Formats: sequence, structure tokens, C-alpha cells
Amino acid sequence: MVTPFRHVAGHLLWSASGIVWAVWRVESLPGGYLPARVRLELLGRITSLVRSMPSMEPRLFVLAARTDPGEVAERMVEGLDWQRLPAWAQSCAATVDLLCGQEMHERTVWLAVPLPVRGRTAARSFGALYAEVAAVLGIAPVPVPQAEVVAARAVAGRVQASLGGGLGLRPASPAEIVWMLQHALCRGIEEPLVCDAERSALYGSRVRGGQLHSPSYADLGQVRIAEGGRGKELAADAVGGKSGGAGAWWRSVATASPVGRKWLQVESEAGTGYQAHLVLAELPPAVSLESADVLAQLEGLPFPVDVTADLRVVPAKKARAQVQRKKRELLDQAEQYGAQPTGMPHSLPDAAGDLAEQDARMARTSVEVEVQSVTVLTVWAADAASCDARARELSAALSGADYRAIRPVGMQEDLFTLGLPGAVRPAKLGQFTQHQLSRDWAACGALTVSKVGDPAGVVIGYDLDSGTIRPVLLNPADAPQVNASASSAVVGELGGGKSVLEKLVTAGVVDRGGRAIVIDRTPIREWASFARSAMGERCQVIDAARAELSIDPLRVFGGAVGAHYALSYLTLQLGVGAMSAAGAVLHHAVEEVCAGVEPSMGKVLDVLAGLAEGPGTARADAAAAMADLLRIVRASPLAAMVFDPGLPPVTLEGDLGADMVVVTTAGLTLPPKEAFADVEVLRQQPLEALIGRAVLYLIAAIARQAAFTEPGRFCLVALDECYWLTSSAEGSALVHEILHDGRKHGAGVFLGAHDVDELGKDAGLVAYRFLARTTDQERAARGLRFLGLEGDDEDLVRLVTTGLSPVGQAGREGEMLLRDPRMRVGRIKVVVPPVARLKESIFTTPGRTPTSSAHGGTSS
Repeated sequence: MVTPFRHVAGHLLWSASGIVWAVWRVESLPGGYLPARVRLELLGRITSLVRSMPSMEPRLFVLAARTDPGEVAERMVEGLDWQRLPAWAQSCAATVDLLCGQEMHERTVWLAVPLPVRGRTAARSFGALYAEVAAVLGIAPVPVPQAEVVAARAVAGRVQASLGGGLGLRPASPAEIVWMLQHALCRGIEEPLVCDAERSALYGSRVRGGQLHSPSYADLGQVRIAEGGRGKELAADAVGGKSGGAGAWWRSVATASPVGRKWLQVESEAGTGYQAHLVLAELPPAVSLESADVLAQLEGLPFPVDVTADLRVVPAKKARAQVQRKKRELLDQAEQYGAQPTGMPHSLPDAAGDLAEQDARMARTSVEVEVQSVTVLTVWAADAASCDARARELSAALSGADYRAIRPVGMQEDLFTLGLPGAVRPAKLGQFTQHQLSRDWAACGALTVSKVGDPAGVVIGYDLDSGTIRPVLLNPADAPQVNASASSAVVGELGGGKSVLEKLVTAGVVDRGGRAIVIDRTPIREWASFARSAMGERCQVIDAARAELSIDPLRVFGGAVGAHYALSYLTLQLGVGAMSAAGAVLHHAVEEVCAGVEPSMGKVLDVLAGLAEGPGTARADAAAAMADLLRIVRASPLAAMVFDPGLPPVTLEGDLGADMVVVTTAGLTLPPKEAFADVEVLRQQPLEALIGRAVLYLIAAIARQAAFTEPGRFCLVALDECYWLTSSAEGSALVHEILHDGRKHGAGVFLGAHDVDELGKDAGLVAYRFLARTTDQERAARGLRFLGLEGDDEDLVRLVTTGLSPVGQAGREGEMLLRDPRMRVGRIKVVVPPVARLKESIFTTPGRTPTSSAHGGTSS
């Protein structure tokens, strides 16, 4: 095979045919789940792009780049000294083992435009002719004058300026252009990685002595291409007589027939791959905007598909003349059919109506253009049978949407050539040209990619909008570094997978060198069990009911900060105002204790008792009342964490003494939400509820102080089933403060809730938003609006209520919708890596063993 280019300077390519091309990497637009207004906005941007190039003949490459498990591991450790993080290295190794053997790819979009470089036409033609001869004789290609390189760069800059308004374009590097060729040649075998090409400085031409000189590209074309080439299995069948025996060849099985072998065998030093190329031969006359993105829907197939679209953009004036000619031809046909007894075919009025509509649309604006496109779809496999099966499946999928894709016999190599950078479109492919207006072509979805998640971080699962395996990564710890919120929230009903997701992300943050503080309210203390199994000695459990550590604010915080939290706790616990007589007495008692040796909350009670023994004044009476109430509180075991001086205090140094701290509140209750609206009703609540509210305030204060003390080390505050917190003013204040100020202090919160309303009034500040199964339609609609989607969309509501983690269907656990900080929404499946310490206690389904679910989980 002759290499289609002879020089590559930057993103400029001098082809063997004498044409100079400019190649850009296109920043693909988000696809998938989008509100109607956003979809229309993106459609307008692509339409504007198409209308900006009527004088160009661009070629669009949508290539499915192979993703290697090692590449995923590199993204997991990006920016980390992973050798000092053995737990995270273990998770990375397990993820690589999980992904090995899986077919993974990433959709990339490239735009190539032939440049109208004026002058030196004869020189370029001679250079093209010389290139063909040099390829045969092994002679170095003719160098390009520096003046031509400068002129081409200037023209490419003007072209990019005219195209850049529609979407982002980045000039491709020489290594990336060569990768495009290598990708086309290595389909079906282990191909080079595009991530390596992005970092490579190879293959570029250099200007020396006023001329452009290039390295040799001869090795790139050292392949053998055979249309309908027989694989080893077909050759073996033929030898064994299975392909026809004594009968004629046309009676043999289809894959052994010369007509049935509609694939391309590409043999290189790396191995032999099989490719099947289909071309769109017919488009539906009309299609709705919601389902028109047929090229974007190809991502949902269980195998990768490449798309090459060769475009001819015709101005409206010229296109209207062609339409008028076709209308006159139809009128002539109608007159001819009118004289026949059978009458006029039904297709003629439909064709006339389509032409009339097209003419009217082009007449509305002078900037309208017609896109004449030849679109080639390519599938591949390691053997001919699998390749043929994929091609048939692709053709069947397109025919279901009224698109006719064919594999023309004897033209597989021509279709293959169209997908090479710098190659000329074979003339015979013109018969497959499709005519569309700019908006219709823009709606096909060639420039959109359904992708969700962060470039690096923790692998939380797979992207279900991709038919092949595509890992989804999350990196909330990096969000503050890019001026974004690091807070997350997952909403869904019982068993939707919320707890598994929260535990997976929390463990990943800690294993990657961050910190985590968890407030666990579950009676079974599930987070405490998970922390002990997943983190071992790196965790600390603070049990509020068992009182093994002290949260006495005077002992934990000390100084003015401790006095502030102590006074706030006492006024909250005793139900008095800070500016009342009782509040003044409490303030005096706290100040006196802080001025002494080893202050503690127990000594505050002693000071109040001393004040009560004074002369019978209003101050003594208030002190006596406060002392009596405080004795009742201190007598409760639930308040031992505050008043027992024998307990060691919680340390606030750096990380609370551990990388992951779990505060269990089992046994503590809170007043109902309705009680906070009436002071009298609040005072009548049970003692354990009032103690629980005040203790929760101290726990929230400790969590806030610990999370904000070390901005250089990310801290995640995990609040599962957060309704228990957000129903109280104290818990809401903690969530409010982290959501508002967490980014500046390197902290974020992860909220778990059954309904969006439980997240509180500041839910709009959450960056990572998950929606799990929600069978109630009203709650599902609120969840969709939380993701930025339309809550009244029947298809989306049906997806959330019945399409995510259907009850009783094994293997479907952990399915969710995710909206990332880049406002992209996708459908994912939470996957737990095969790490024993993580799987031991991550699932909360009753009776489930650690090995009974390898890919998902349910939450209580």
C-alpha cells in the first residue's frame, strides 16, 4: 500500500496527490441525555459550522480509539505518588485485572480540510507524480519549499478562524495524524494508543535549508490488503471440503463464496485483521429531531464503529438550481405517466413534496447550504466470521431506523481508502452521495459523544451508554484545584445502590491520600464495619452511644473556640436564649471554667452549683435552674461523650487521628422536623431527642473543624441518609457550610437521600449528581430536574422508574444517572473492584455474601 502522505508539518499534511490538508482534533459536543433547549443550542452550533464552509470539501473522521487497561491505570494514578499509596496501588491492579480482555474504546473526532493554496500548481502536480514513482523506487520524496509551508499555515489559520465559532478545534500533531493511519491499518489487531500519540514528538517534518524535509513514512505502508481474503478458518474449511466439496462454488456457504466475502483482510507485521466497510446508500425522507442522531447512536452497539464522512458543501444558490431542475424532471415524468392507463406512481407526489419543502427551506435564508455526503461505516474483528457478523448486525440496526447501508462487492478497498488521512475520494463512490440541508446533516450526531465523569480519579463503574466497556472515573479531590465544587449527592429509593456508591467513592478518596469523615446513623453501624474492613488501622470509630471518646468542646477545641462551642451547646441543650438571664449565667460559668486549669463541661456544672448557693438573687435562681437541668442531662448515658472527664478527647490534629473517621449516632434521636417550628412543642420532646440534637451539634462542629483545618489535603464528609441531618437546623448548618465554603478549604460533602427535597435548600451547589431507581413518578420527576433534565419527559421518567436497576434482575444492580460538573449526563453502572477488603462489608443487602455481587450493590 502506498502511504497517502509524503510530508507532515504540524497539523498540515502534504498528500501523495498534491493536495495540502489541515487536520484538527475536534472537541466533541455532549450527547445523550440533554434538555430540549440545550439540544437545539448544540444543533445550532453544528449548523453554523457547516454553513461556514461552503467553499471547502472537508472530511470528518469519527474514530473509535482503543483504550488499554494500563491507560486506565495511568489515569487512576495521575498526579499521585502511587508508590507511597499501597492501598490505592492494590485497587488499581484489581481494576486492571477486571478490565483485561474487555473491548474498550473512546470516540474521537477529527476534521480534515483541503487547503486552497494558490500558486505552484505545476510544482505540486510534479511533486505528486514524483511521490508515486518514489514510492515504487524507494526514493525520498521531494522536499517542499519553506515559502509554501508558510503560505499553507496562513491559509490554515484563516480556515480555523472561520470554523472555530461552531466548536473547539485543536491542531493535530504529526504523531496523531500518523496514528489515524495506523488505526485504519490495525483494526482487528492490537493498535497503537491515541494517548501515546498525544504525547509523542515523532513523525514531524523539519525545515532545513529553506526546504521541508520529512522522516521516512515507508514503513507505514508495509501492509498487504486483500478484499475478501480468506481467514485461517475459511481456508481450513475449504481444504476439508466444507466450503463446497464436489459442488459449484455458488452452492457453498456464503463466507466461502467470492461474492459473500465482503470484507477486507489487512495483513501487517503486527498481525492480520478483518474489516467490513458499509456505505449509506439511502436515508429516510423524514425523521424526528429526537431520533435523528443515528451516528451518535452507534456508540450503543456492542462493538466499536468508525465513521468517515466526505462532504461537499454547496451554496444555496447552486443547490436551488439543482432542485429546480429535479422538479422540472418530475413534472415531465408526471406528464408521461399521465398518458398511461396505470396512472402515476405514488412515489412521485412524495418526491415532489420533498423537493418543494427543500426549495422552500433554502429560500428562507441566503446562508443555507446543501451537504452532499458520502458516509462510510467500518467495523472490524480478529477473524472474518466475527467481522461479517458485526457488519450484518450494524446493517440490521440501521435498517430498523430506515437507513440503508450496503457492502458493495469489489469496493471494500475503495471505502477503506476514504478513511485514510490525505487520500483522494475514489470517483466510483460518488454514486452513494446523499443530499441534506445543513440542519438535517447537523442532526445526525457525528460530532456528539456520550461521555460522563472526570479524566482521572476513582473508577466507580461503567458507562452504560456505550455498548463496549467504558470506565467512568470520578475525582472530587481535584475539583477544588480546577475551581469547581467537590460535593456530591445521590438520590434514590431503598436498594438503589446509594450506600455502595458512597462507600466506593469515600474509600477511593482515602486510598488516594485524602481524608474522610462519616456520620453514620444506621442501627447496624454499617459504615463502621466498612471502615474497619476497608481501612484497617487507618480508621477510627467514634461511637456516640458507647461513649469511648469525649467530644467535650472545652477539651477538644480549647480556648475561645472551645468556649464558643460550649456556650452554643449549653443554650441549645437547655433551650435558653443566649441573650437571656439564663444565657448570661451560662456565659459567666463557661468563662470562669476556661480561665481555670483543665477546663471541661463537668466543671461548668460545678460553677453553676456554686452560683446557685449564693444569696437569693435572680442570678442565683437562674444558676440553680440551669444546674438542675444540666444534672438531668449528665445523668443520661447519651451525654457521657460530653460530660465524662475520664474519656480521652477526640484529637483535632490534622486528621482526627485517622485517615477515615466514622462517627456513629445509633441510639441518638432527633425531634421531628415539625417540632422546630414551635418552641413549646420542641420543649415537650423526649429527653433523648433533645440530647441527640445537642450532641449532633457538637459532632457537626467537630466534623466542620476537622474538614477545614488542612486545605492542602482533601477531606470528604460523607452523610448517608442525610434526611436525619437536614431535618434539624444544626445538621443543615453543617451541610450549608461545606457546600458554600468547602472548595476554599479543600473539602466536599457526599449526601445520600431518598428524595431531592431531603438534600436541603442548597442542593443546587452540588456538582456531582446521581439519580438511582425511583419508582414514585413525582420523586422521579424531581430527581430528573435535579439533574437538569426535563421532569415531564415520559421516556426519562420511565427510565428512572423502571429502567434503572430493575428489582429482581440479577446483574442490573447499581444502575444510575450521573451528571458531572461539566453538565454532561450519562447512564452508568456502579462496579466494585475485586478487592477483598472493599467487598467484605460494602454491600448492605441482607444475606448477601462478599462474593455474590462483583459488579454492583444495593443500599438500604
